[in-house]
Amino acid sequence: MNFYVMNVLVIAAHPDDEVLGMGGTMLRHAKENDTVNVMYLATGITSRKNDSLVTKNSDYKRIQKKYQNEIKKLRNDALSAAKLLNVEKTTFFDFPDNAMDSVPQIEITKVIEKEIAKNKPDRIYTNHFNDLNVDHRTVFNATMTACRPVNFIVKEIFSFEVLSSTEWNYPLKFNPNYFVNIKNQLSKKISAMKCFKSEIKKFPHPRSPEGIKTSASKWGSVAGFDAAEAFEIIRKIEK
Repeated sequence: MNFYVMNVLVIAAHPDDEVLGMGGTMLRHAKENDTVNVMYLATGITSRKNDSLVTKNSDYKRIQKKYQNEIKKLRNDALSAAKLLNVEKTTFFDFPDNAMDSVPQIEITKVIEKEIAKNKPDRIYTNHFNDLNVDHRTVFNATMTACRPVNFIVKEIFSFEVLSSTEWNYPLKFNPNYFVNIKNQLSKKISAMKCFKSEIKKFPHPRSPEGIKTSASKWGSVAGFDAAEAFEIIRKIEK
């Protein structure tokens, strides 16, 4: 895929985005001795609660504890998946799930800027700008703002799809122009997704093992492989 060892930073809205979009590619990077770090910006859980139905303080505390436990479980699942995908470091943040557009973009951008300053990535992968999920779009916009070509310049920015989100935003489209052969990584990608016990689904849901295989076959057929992951190159700077 590349001709030199690189630092790779994956900026994902939620735990599991990166596995669905580029689990095989992450394994390819690790195989080539690239350093892969992942940052998750949203909790992936908090939008599922409804505090408006809570009338007692004791109930509120109980529900808060329940959701904190769910967040902890999801993060443990993410760490298990990261281990399978040979991720060097995983960092979690606490922006509200499915409500990141309620946060001033500058706050999200500053968090990303700090991670870029620490990791000094040669390449960034992030969510797609035409995605159905508002958090995915917000993360893309904040990433692009953080990657303004001043101070440390990120030379490459790629965008990945998230199954059951990107493809459902019709008529807008994901238009990939970069493909990675993941024939040898597909089974491990599916194993990594199975770590997310609350997120893996049954077929015909796109986030099922069969759905992941179907997507890999589709992009593989576009690129001439048995299985592939697809990306849009957002920016590539040659010095």
